[in-house]
Amino acid sequence: MNAPAPVMRVATRRARPGCREAYEALARGMIEDARRFPGFLGADLLPPEQDGDDHRIVTRFASEADMERWNGSAERRAWHERMRPVAEGDPEFRVLTGLEAWFAPATVPAARPPIRWRMALVTWLGIFPTASFFIWFVAPLLEPLPFLGRTAVLTGLIVLTMTYVVMPRLAHWLHDWLRG
Repeated sequence: MNAPAPVMRVATRRARPGCREAYEALARGMIEDARRFPGFLGADLLPPEQDGDDHRIVTRFASEADMERWNGSAERRAWHERMRPVAEGDPEFRVLTGLEAWFAPATVPAARPPIRWRMALVTWLGIFPTASFFIWFVAPLLEPLPFLGRTAVLTGLIVLTMTYVVMPRLAHWLHDWLRG
């Protein structure tokens, strides 16, 4: 399975004193432009808990290539130029991939993770059909293998499918409900 890995980037940057509203308006405009790029899965602007702390912009793309397409775009460069007068310095970036990217807000101090029961329900919504598919169609082909071998192959296929196919779509489709 050679599906590209979903990727999340967390950018941190501080607004200049007295420029918080202008910085946030520009950041929202930049996110709106990013929505038009292929592979864009979503973004969140996380304001600082206290004035003078960093803002965070969490951006999700379907693949690293999609994120790089946005990174190299004239639109992104223009937004960063517009933000220079209202921001202190350049942004710092942290990139996450795979499943860590879908429930990563715990690594972003200003963000609240989704409610646990909602994360559990979304995970179940992904695992149930995925596991059912592999148990129904693949498990019979693995009969010659010993129990632990079958289990290793099935769980490996389920984890790969969840990481690269199912969770990116579920997290995108149910983003608002997860964060609600």
